[in-house]
Amino acid sequence: MKMDIESKVILITGASSGIGEATARHLAANGHTVVLGARRTGRLEKLAAEIRAAGGTAEYRALDVTNLADVQAFADCALKKFSGIDVIINNAGVMPLSPLAELKIDEWNRMIDVNIRGVLHGIAAVLPHMTVRKAGHVINLSSIGGFQVWPTCAVYSGTKVAVRAISEGLRLETKEIRVTIISPGVVESELAGTITDPATQAAIADYRKVALTSDAIARAMAYAIEQPADADVNEIIVRPTAGAQ
Repeated sequence: MKMDIESKVILITGASSGIGEATARHLAANGHTVVLGARRTGRLEKLAAEIRAAGGTAEYRALDVTNLADVQAFADCALKKFSGIDVIINNAGVMPLSPLAELKIDEWNRMIDVNIRGVLHGIAAVLPHMTVRKAGHVINLSSIGGFQVWPTCAVYSGTKVAVRAISEGLRLETKEIRVTIISPGVVESELAGTITDPATQAAIADYRKVALTSDAIARAMAYAIEQPADADVNEIIVRPTAGAQ
């Protein structure tokens, strides 16, 4: 544990793999308490056990971010266990890219439900508590796709633009709560595994040859979290050095 860093209680959605898992490990190693949420509880159990074995503090709970009651129960569980929530990282996301002409409407709706509603549900679950405390930090995962649109990315980029707009609105409406947008470029993760369109799968494989490790994004989140209370890191973009976009 790094004794010069104030320990915080940090909720992480989508914590069972990728950026969420790497962030949980990194923040716990820095002395923070992490509360992990995702649908795959087997992975969460293993991750929490490994964090504890390394001397960290971790709890976990099954979580579907598309269900508001489930997200509220996730936050309430953390409040009951630790008497406070300092940070929520709304990390859960899906990315089943495809051309609009393929009319994969179920996949469009899934992206809207997870990437937008999931973020709103996370905010709703902690905002009353943070407002009463007059302190807190909301970190929302956007994407480089929130700044630029490519073929097959129309709906995904639309959800990530929405995350940026929601985050900026929250920042403007609150005075004591910090709000940070993290926008990764291409990162090693399971996101590409949700793509069902064969042509898009082939194209994304080449694009991901320069992908960052998830730990690069974890370090960016730690940087924002560990700033003094009067410093709000509003937005961080992290892209591969060798990446074209």
